[in-house]
Amino acid sequence: MPVSIQGLQDAQQDNAKMIRALRPSTGLGQAVRGTISDLHRYAVIVTHVDTGALRASHRMAFGESYGGAEASISIDEGAKNPRTGTRTSEYGPVEHARGGSHAFYERTYEERGDRAVDVGMAALIRSLD
Repeated sequence: MPVSIQGLQDAQQDNAKMIRALRPSTGLGQAVRGTISDLHRYAVIVTHVDTGALRASHRMAFGESYGGAEASISIDEGAKNPRTGTRTSEYGPVEHARGGSHAFYERTYEERGDRAVDVGMAALIRSLD
């Protein structure tokens, strides 16, 4: 049976669609949503690929409360490598801890953080018009 990550990729696409479909109630929420979406895309791009399972297991979360907004990116706890059956949430942190080009979240922060904040600020400014 060939190895497939189609289900993980579909879940990642569904997660991105859900985040895009959200209509934050404040300009700050719009800024946070834009920033996390930009960072997520970059984390996916810089994650090293063997089977693609780790790359396909990055998920975004977004929430608003009391006029504030928060978002995060994490590895899907239920995602498994289709070849080995190992959870990506088990080997992902090990891969990240190798450092350098393997440290996908650190790289995202360092290499894309400023640009992602610019994306968020543009969304905030648009909300004020």
